[in-house]
Amino acid sequence: MNINQENKYMKLNENIPEDDKNKKTKNSKINGPALLFGFFALLSLTGFVYMLFTHLSLREQIKKEQSNKEITYTVEEMEQIKEQTIVENTAEIKAKMKEMLTNGDGSLAMVRSFFPEELVAIYGNEFSFFPISTTLKKNSYLEENFVVKDDGEMEYHLAGNKVSKKGIDVSKYQGKIDWNLVRGSNVEYAFLRLAIRGYESGLIVLDETYEQNIKGAIAADIDVGVYFFTQAITVEEAIEEADFVLEQIAPYDVTYPIVLDVEDVNDEIARTNHLTKEERTDLVIAFLERIKEAGYTPMIYGNLKTFLVMLDMERLEDYSKWFAYYSFPVYFPYEYDILQYTDKGIVRGIEGEVDLNITFQ
Repeated sequence: MNINQENKYMKLNENIPEDDKNKKTKNSKINGPALLFGFFALLSLTGFVYMLFTHLSLREQIKKEQSNKEITYTVEEMEQIKEQTIVENTAEIKAKMKEMLTNGDGSLAMVRSFFPEELVAIYGNEFSFFPISTTLKKNSYLEENFVVKDDGEMEYHLAGNKVSKKGIDVSKYQGKIDWNLVRGSNVEYAFLRLAIRGYESGLIVLDETYEQNIKGAIAADIDVGVYFFTQAITVEEAIEEADFVLEQIAPYDVTYPIVLDVEDVNDEIARTNHLTKEERTDLVIAFLERIKEAGYTPMIYGNLKTFLVMLDMERLEDYSKWFAYYSFPVYFPYEYDILQYTDKGIVRGIEGEVDLNITFQ
């Protein structure tokens, strides 16, 4: 798996018919960057009104506490207070905007700072806003407990001790892997791509390196899980995908979760384009329940778009989640069990870059 955060997605150039090659299209919600300055002008105006009334209320309260007498303002005094408030807060907001734009945070981080009660994502040229749910379980991870080492690898610490485990996920794109060298690089678990369903043809295609990877990883004493890239459009297809996975893992000791990889292909001919959020959630549940019935731990893999746009999180509360997010701090308040934090990891035994993950216990 190789999801780039926000608006970049993995290309699927598989051994499947040529018409299944990936092409990018836009997901649209609210026109964003093109209207960024107008947006902040409106935001600033709204903020000024709010801060004006806050300022007046606080000032009146202080005066009442001091004199215990009724306080009145002339029209001229009200105008002076308003002008002073606008000038002071204009300077404050402009300073904050300038700081964020010059220190590398960018416009998205700036927008997010103004909307702490919402999750803000950007897809192509569009901002999308999602109120933070009051009913979904929140994760308990603290920003200060994430430790990024000099080599870029991430750990999670409690009371100064590392509690996270290092893992990778691989597919045919990593080529031939020396699993003994991988184990010597402190990799404790690996998720192996088992198969995909073509996003136009609908054919299930086994990853050509799956068998050598699962045998090699287990022989090197690395715990393994597997993932399947879904493009199911019916419950019957979702169950077919689960049964295919169960058949392929039957000979092996798979101790980590069986993962359904749910991504937006961003291609106008993708067979799943017509699915609603509820329909897609139905298919995900059908797959996960089939895996659960077989005695394995089911899990969903995705990024912000997966969990905010494509799926109904309320219905998936009880399933484990693997979240992909490639910057820090991690921008996701809800529960997740595995974090994929980069697609540019370097691990001995693997030529080129590989996805790195951490679990939290």
